[in-house]
Amino acid sequence: MSEKGSRASWRGQLSPVGIVIGCIGCVIITASSVYTALKMGALPWPTIFTSIVALFLLRAFGHRSLNEANVTQIVMSAGSMVAGGLAFTIPGIWMLGLADEVSWVEMLVVALSGTLLGLVCTAAIRRRFVDESDLEYPIGTAAAETLMATKTGGVTGKRLFGSMGLAGLWCVARDALGWMPTLVAQLPIPGVSFAIYNSPQMLSVGFLVGGFAVAFWLLGALAGNFGIIVGGSAAGLWDVTTAQGIVSSLGMGIMMGSGAGVVLKDILPHATRVLRGRHSAGREDEDAGAASGWSRLERGTLALMVAAAALLVCIGLGLGPVVAVVVVLLAFVTTIMSAQSVGQTGIDPMEIFGLIVLLAVAAFSDASQVQLFYVAGVVAVACGLAGDVMSDFKTGAIIGTSPRAMWVGQAIGALLGTVVAVAVLVTLFSAYGPGAFGSGQMFVSAQASVVATMVSGIPSVPGFVIGLLGGIALYWAGLPAMMFGLGVYLPFYMSLTAALGAGVRWIYERVCATRGVADSEEKGVVVASGVLGGESIVGVVIALASVISGLAG
Repeated sequence: MSEKGSRASWRGQLSPVGIVIGCIGCVIITASSVYTALKMGALPWPTIFTSIVALFLLRAFGHRSLNEANVTQIVMSAGSMVAGGLAFTIPGIWMLGLADEVSWVEMLVVALSGTLLGLVCTAAIRRRFVDESDLEYPIGTAAAETLMATKTGGVTGKRLFGSMGLAGLWCVARDALGWMPTLVAQLPIPGVSFAIYNSPQMLSVGFLVGGFAVAFWLLGALAGNFGIIVGGSAAGLWDVTTAQGIVSSLGMGIMMGSGAGVVLKDILPHATRVLRGRHSAGREDEDAGAASGWSRLERGTLALMVAAAALLVCIGLGLGPVVAVVVVLLAFVTTIMSAQSVGQTGIDPMEIFGLIVLLAVAAFSDASQVQLFYVAGVVAVACGLAGDVMSDFKTGAIIGTSPRAMWVGQAIGALLGTVVAVAVLVTLFSAYGPGAFGSGQMFVSAQASVVATMVSGIPSVPGFVIGLLGGIALYWAGLPAMMFGLGVYLPFYMSLTAALGAGVRWIYERVCATRGVADSEEKGVVVASGVLGGESIVGVVIALASVISGLAG
């Protein structure tokens, strides 16, 4: 296809009607995401919800292209992860009684810096982590299945939307009506949150990921919770509180090491070949540029975006040139970690990646406590956006959407989301005051509370260092280091539930093989995608209801 034809194609997918619908939806979804993240300490992925809404609204205007619907939902959902990055970090400033030291301008600079870095980093790693990777990206796969099911209909559509409806009803019964608990089968094990997460979404994540990756995820959870916390405290090596600090530090270190392993093994060798001017590397770089659809001018624009982000961090947040460079470099590393995490599990612990960079900056600079929160916010926004972008790229790879159109859609939604997210945060702070944020308050802000606690330093430096080296070693050995680190860090009930989902898949495949069921894998993925989508959609609807009732109250 000619360059002119290619541009016409991607511009057709990014239609004016789609942009308008996407921007209106972005305002609503971003606002609800801020409220949800603060109120519930969680942020459901809105991708499935926005996919269906985008397709429905576009068809009302006579537009039936799945790719146009995909780009439209990207604009709608992009701001939600920017909102999460801010809501999971900035309120910690208010919890420490430092509200007078932060303004809406600085919050906007944090959001804009993170957005620019997230967009640039995902443009750079898309080919490596989507086109050339076998990462599942369960959220992106579920969105693609949803869009395709609306087109094909029939049995596939019934499976998808039937499972989606059942999961949605389950979520309503659990969260809106309170007919069932969030955690079941709880056991009183000191320091370990042993339970089964009553979440169809988490079960479906385990089903979609399955196999070896989930086994490593569970292995990390067992090692951290029962090896270190239960075993270590029983042996008298440390108390439960100390053990929990070791586990959290070890988990963060392993995840950081996994990201560093990618850079050392995959990124730096290629960069070195380019710098040496090898012809083959130059040709490879040209091919990569052509495959991703970026011209030299556009790649130059990406470089200017990085420079703008660095200047914002340096001047707008007063962090100095050295810290700005470190934040930019580590943002690239952590977005790689985010891409791996979302690709394997559908989980994006963005505040953890922000914490990792915060601690790195605290180790060598004299940044103030407020500035450390800014660092965490910038990185959390970048990683949150990266997880969303990479999932959308996966959806596009399945249904054939132009990467250029998707990226431009993300840029539109994310930049609009920065303004909306900051406006909502400022409004809530002005309405309820700093005392409304924190444990036991109106807005629990659980993740921001963790960041506030960690500003004082790593609970266990030896644990973090061991995890860092172990993560690098695991990645170089070809093992899923990120999954192991997530297992160590996340609450045990999440890991256990994902493992149960993988177990369901193992049983399902054995039964289908015995009975000679055709297309069993496709059927299982469709149903699991519907289950995942059902809870995601209802989570967003409940969030919207919470926003309305909260504003009314």
